[in-house]
Amino acid sequence: MRLSLPTRSAILAAAVAAGLALSAGPAAAQKVVRVGIHGADIGSLDPHMSAQTIDNVIHAWIYGGLVRFPAGTIDPSRIEPDIAQSWTKSADGLVWTFTLRPGVKFHGGYGEVTADDVVYSLQRAGNPKTSAFASDFKSFDKVEAVDPRTVRITLKTPVPSLLGLVTAQRGGYVISRKADQEAAGQYTSKAIGTGPFQLEEYRAKQFVALTANPDYFRGKPKVDRVLYRFIPANESRDLAFRSGELDLFYGRKDQRWVDRMKSTPGLAIEVFGPGELRLINLNTTMKPFDDIRVRRAVAHAINRADFVKFVGADVVSPNPSVVPLGYLGYTDQVERFAYDPEKSKQLLKEAGYPNGITIKVLGSNRSFVEPYQLLQAQLAKAGITMELQLIEHTAWHAQIRQNLSAMVVYTAARFPVADIFLTQFFHSASAPGKPTAVTNFSHCDVADREIDAARVEQDPKRQLELWHQAQQKIIANVCAVPLFDEDQVWGRSTKLEFGHELKASISFGPMLTEQTTLK
Repeated sequence: MRLSLPTRSAILAAAVAAGLALSAGPAAAQKVVRVGIHGADIGSLDPHMSAQTIDNVIHAWIYGGLVRFPAGTIDPSRIEPDIAQSWTKSADGLVWTFTLRPGVKFHGGYGEVTADDVVYSLQRAGNPKTSAFASDFKSFDKVEAVDPRTVRITLKTPVPSLLGLVTAQRGGYVISRKADQEAAGQYTSKAIGTGPFQLEEYRAKQFVALTANPDYFRGKPKVDRVLYRFIPANESRDLAFRSGELDLFYGRKDQRWVDRMKSTPGLAIEVFGPGELRLINLNTTMKPFDDIRVRRAVAHAINRADFVKFVGADVVSPNPSVVPLGYLGYTDQVERFAYDPEKSKQLLKEAGYPNGITIKVLGSNRSFVEPYQLLQAQLAKAGITMELQLIEHTAWHAQIRQNLSAMVVYTAARFPVADIFLTQFFHSASAPGKPTAVTNFSHCDVADREIDAARVEQDPKRQLELWHQAQQKIIANVCAVPLFDEDQVWGRSTKLEFGHELKASISFGPMLTEQTTLK
């Protein structure tokens, strides 16, 4: 199946029209970073409610957390103060006390951040009614404001990385209690954070405009505004950059795109982490995947080398496990399923399908179609017919959480500790309909014991062993077939300097900070 693309002239006309509309007026005299993102619209500017890349990128420019990764890295050993200036923990790891930095102000005149705002934010992040990340906080017993500048977190059980939960990302973002209560459920129009840029205007399916935060505690940003434009079509973003309408844009995780765009004048290609692991998740609750022989048939039908060659060695790395490369707790000591279509056919025959099987698969229209086509071709050689239906991205997210797809091809990264990835994708608590779910389409429970035990294990060596065992069980049970890790790929004008070396970004997009400059 191939997507039809608009004609080149239509794309260019649309891009130019959008560019003219956004560059008119007083903003033209300012230093404006124009960003092109790959979605049709924002999901939510509420940082506790969305796990979509398109939202994560802009959240990181608006919000802060108690702690943060230094810009350009996701190394847990380098986590540093953000809204908090210091912290301590008890000997048993159950009580953490954070002292807030004085003078950190919310956007829009909402005043200085207090312990009450932090308590409110963390309690909100841990509530499944107000957060997509509630399961991350299930080990929290209580969060208290000791005084206006001191927050105490008490855990029921130790967690692998408490700082990871309160860092500036996802559920760790701090919001204003007053602003949230005033928003009354309309948070996208009332996004109030503490970061270097603040919300100026949101136009549905057009753009989000941000302005420099004059009260940012690290100093006012050197650029005045950021225009975050929604440009879903890949060619439209490329053309918009070439015509001088973008300074930064979401690229393609595709070697051919990288090679083709390298010759573009004034363009720098940024390839950075974290790598997002692409998995073929199998719905073990649906026939025929309730039979492990069928799941093993799928595993033997996949030729990872072809995928790596097709997508490109500059942007992907093969990965045999179900945790992204480089995460604390990762192991490659798992069962390997050699590419063997004939063995797949034999397994299907043993399972009662001598003539092969047909499966219906939902795919996101935001994903690249070509890898789906490669997957279809590989499965077909093994007697597995994949009927693919591409649907709108938001609808796809909703429907895979309703058990409507036998197979889910999903790409994701999380805080770089194995626990979070294993819990969200391969623990029974993340099964469809469970209030503790985040990804909400796990169909695996074979490693619950190891995942749970590792979360509270105090011996680091034993904790690693448990995470390794969990991965080994999940792979052996074929809850998913891992393909590869794919890095983030963006295009940047050489006139734009981030102000830091970009090796990785927990938001999956470049960080725009107070040090970012535009010539």
